[in-house]
Amino acid sequence: MNYLELLKLAAPEGIVVVTALVVLTIGLTSDRASRFCPIVAVLGIAAAITAIIMLPQQANLFGGMLVISPLNSLFKIICLALAFLTIPLAFSEKSLRNPAEYIAMLLLGAVGLMLLVGSEELLMIFIGLELLGLSLYVMAAFDKTDIRSAEAGLKYFLFGSTASAFTLFGISLIYGMSGTTALAAIGQKLGAGQIQPLFTVGIVMTLIGFAFKIAAAPFHLWAPDAYQGAPIPSAAFIASGSKVASFVVLGKIVLVGFGPAHGSADWHAMVAGWAPVLAALAALSILLGNFVALAQTNVRRLLAYSAVAHGGYTLLGIVAGGREGFSATLFYTSVYAVTLIGAFAVVGVVRRETGGDDFENFAGFAARSPFLAGSMSIFLLSLAGLPPLPGFFGKFYLFSAAFRAGGNQGLLWLVALALFGSFVSLYYYLIVLKIIFVGKLSESESRHSAQVPLRLGLTGHFVANATIAALAAIVIFLGVMPQTLAARILAALP
Repeated sequence: MNYLELLKLAAPEGIVVVTALVVLTIGLTSDRASRFCPIVAVLGIAAAITAIIMLPQQANLFGGMLVISPLNSLFKIICLALAFLTIPLAFSEKSLRNPAEYIAMLLLGAVGLMLLVGSEELLMIFIGLELLGLSLYVMAAFDKTDIRSAEAGLKYFLFGSTASAFTLFGISLIYGMSGTTALAAIGQKLGAGQIQPLFTVGIVMTLIGFAFKIAAAPFHLWAPDAYQGAPIPSAAFIASGSKVASFVVLGKIVLVGFGPAHGSADWHAMVAGWAPVLAALAALSILLGNFVALAQTNVRRLLAYSAVAHGGYTLLGIVAGGREGFSATLFYTSVYAVTLIGAFAVVGVVRRETGGDDFENFAGFAARSPFLAGSMSIFLLSLAGLPPLPGFFGKFYLFSAAFRAGGNQGLLWLVALALFGSFVSLYYYLIVLKIIFVGKLSESESRHSAQVPLRLGLTGHFVANATIAALAAIVIFLGVMPQTLAARILAALP
């Protein structure tokens, strides 16, 4: 293969990198010109999506370092779409003094997502993780006016570095025992003979590293402070794009690379392997995430702990295994990512207008802005899993796959635990909605309530409100027609 063909296959990543450099150049040349940076970024993302669509359906280069397949192409598009939806949030965030640099970091993070999704080789996956992580650390600490942003960036960096160390050490052990870093070759090596103890240690270390990335308990300690302290667009991108790519890669690693070491998480036939490890992480995440969320009085911290629980739900599909389980995981993490960006967008508007994002800041929100209150209801009820919103169908697919997996409904214990966690989560989501629709303003806020609708209305923040409306429409569409995405994901799986 010549260099021209290689550049063509890597064109989507190259386009986004060039776009990031162009945005940086525009931002450095003039402060006034920085207003065009979001437009340039959107055009670059559109060009990258076009390049993905025009790529061949199948290609495997350098032992899995760059793999082009329908599944990889689909999730590259989804990751770019999530970055596209985050740009308006950054554009309307007043606290970001250097929007060009911020959007450039967002685009570089999108490149990391694309490298993660488009590779089936452990070293390239690690490089994608590091590129994504370095971008997200900067994005989390980007708001120099808020000390909590610096704290969020530092904690995220420390925990992320620890996770990277676990992942790299696990990869080194796997390479030492198998002699390769390609996932398909590792799977063949595992299936050819007995699993050695050092191989088991490498698998566990790698799973611990990814448990940090998906904020699974007990490796979730960075998430609440990062979600609360980081700028709203950063928190939204961390909670959406990073989660989607991490679950795609985690599914590939355990189902393709570690497939022969699956084991069993069935309650009546427990067998050592990665499945019981992930099942334990899922169970702990569901319980801890939901119960700690009950005690929160800040909406962003509540969303952070609920994200821990949602990570536990999403792991159910990977534990179940097979095409049905993995497709359920991919569907759920995709609709969850879109929904969470919408929820963070509404929180961003409230924070800009009231100066905070605690429960009291949402009191009487429905009277001040019925449109945003209705949109927040759509997002929260979808996260709670109520029909006919996509969160319900995502959980239905996950629970069905887990219920049918194994022999004699062996994962029934995990399904029952997930159903219990869903009921608990409904309670704290309804608490937020109660405050929004029934909560009363304080006396000082009541004096200025007549001015608030003008500030929170469609004319005050057109970009943010248009983005929220688009996200709400996407969520409703995926709820009414879930097969539009679910069938596409299932067809893309090998």
